Amino acid sequence: MKRLLVILAIFQALNGLGQFKDYPYLKNKTYTYEETCELYRLLANKYEAANLQSVGVSDAGKPIYLFTISMDGDFSPQSNKQKGKASLLINNAIHPGEPCGVDACVKLAYDLLSNQKHQEMLKQTVVYIIPFYNVGGGLNRGCCSRANQNGPEEYGFRGNVKNRDLNRDFIKCDTRNAITFTQIFHMCDPDIFMDTHTTNGSDHQYTMTLIASQPDKMNRFIRNYTRNVMLPYLYDDMKLKNMEMIPYVYNYKKTPDQGIKDYLDTPRYSTGFATLFNTISMVSEALKYKPYQDRVEQTYELLMTLLKFMQGNRESLLSERQQAIESVMQQKTFELGWYLDTTSYSQLEFNGYEAEFKPSAFGENEKVLTYNHKKPYTKRINYYNRYTSTYEVDKPVAYVIPQAYEDVINRLLWNKVKMKKLPKDTLMQGEVYFIEKYKTVEQPYEGHYMHYAVQLRKETRGIQYYQGDYIVFVDQPVNRYIVETLEPQGMDSFFAWNFFDGVLEQKEWFSPFSFEETATELLKKDKSLKTKFETEKKEDPEFAKSRDKQLYFIYVNSPYYEDTHNMYPVLRLVD
Repeated sequence: MKRLLVILAIFQALNGLGQFKDYPYLKNKTYTYEETCELYRLLANKYEAANLQSVGVSDAGKPIYLFTISMDGDFSPQSNKQKGKASLLINNAIHPGEPCGVDACVKLAYDLLSNQKHQEMLKQTVVYIIPFYNVGGGLNRGCCSRANQNGPEEYGFRGNVKNRDLNRDFIKCDTRNAITFTQIFHMCDPDIFMDTHTTNGSDHQYTMTLIASQPDKMNRFIRNYTRNVMLPYLYDDMKLKNMEMIPYVYNYKKTPDQGIKDYLDTPRYSTGFATLFNTISMVSEALKYKPYQDRVEQTYELLMTLLKFMQGNRESLLSERQQAIESVMQQKTFELGWYLDTTSYSQLEFNGYEAEFKPSAFGENEKVLTYNHKKPYTKRINYYNRYTSTYEVDKPVAYVIPQAYEDVINRLLWNKVKMKKLPKDTLMQGEVYFIEKYKTVEQPYEGHYMHYAVQLRKETRGIQYYQGDYIVFVDQPVNRYIVETLEPQGMDSFFAWNFFDGVLEQKEWFSPFSFEETATELLKKDKSLKTKFETEKKEDPEFAKSRDKQLYFIYVNSPYYEDTHNMYPVLRLVD
């Protein structure tokens, strides 16, 4: 509270922000949630080009704010779209222990509003800033939760009030934070999205690394634009500032000199989520071993570089994104999974430190990896940045979803999916999936036991639906979101996140003492069943010995078995 009062006094003494330079990162400190909100409030009160609004609440019960900079004083996202402006959305403190963006964006907002030179850059660009996203984590401050991080002295915690990692919550939306973010994202409909972070990856000479949403899973228009136009500009401009950056150092093997690879950001992550809506998205990852002041300043400069790119390339940026949006409405086939193509790579000039393996003080014959700062090097390394799809699906004309799955319906609505309700009870003919096989993680992951490696069987049949059930036609700008969440094999589908687990449970059973006679009669009457049964006995010794297994086999292949067991309840209308 004392620091907040001091900041307010400084602002008032300096004639309403005019010469404010007392940034806490210069003293290895970072703003608290309360200080951050108050600073943006002061900026909004001072400048007509600034607006601060509370959009929703966090799980901590405190507001999540959106700060807008629009030089003509128009703060309506829809109106600014109609004027042909480009838009940038910056998210800060999703992990409050990584607060570089919090401090960088306060400086950015102040400089953009107070400096005439910077204002020229924003004539056709609107900047949206989420000052502090993970409010609960930000309130849980301490010195030490990020081991070995080089400042600031005190910072927030990674998990929110529900101990959720908010950068895994963009599809499942278990938190009020994520619901609020979804509202902000679709309200702003940004052309470019930046999420500010700090990395605890391997050590090297760079202060700033960058994760661009993996281009191979983007729509082809923004894929080519990102890879060939935008990213080269960002890297070149940062190098001109003597702040050279490198793609996020995600080691291909043990150490960077053996190559690095692109990070596959599925839709659970902020960038993977944004890509579903053809927003070019990226993550700034400042290296935690570098001084905090350097990390903040390079985050600030990267944001300035991004705005400079948007100023000079607005027309092409908007054109490529619009083509992507129109393309996805007509797209017939969607990729649902990817693997790293290790046969394809480019090369980068990499500034690293020699990796050394020394005896560990813990564990017999163990080695510890260290980076020797006295042995810097520049080497050409392999950069594995190509992913290939593992499987694809043809979109249906529409999906039909029972109204009982209101958690799914709500998430579709939050993400601007248009739906129609059935006006009356209707028997609908279409494709249904049966979940043949799947795997589930052994430990809870962000409050869920995720499914993966899903194998399906497809049937065409008539399913009874009822008045008030929903039809989702796949002819919308949000088609990619629709398909990736409703197809069970999607890496972050609603099925993967357990929204449909009820169908995996068998509800009816049989009593062995009474069913044995029935089973005998079934084998007598059904020659095909008897053949399958005898074959199974021959091929599986355990089956041949087990009465329970044999009775269950006959039961599952009989009319008594519920034919909706493992049936995914979302119908695919293909006609």
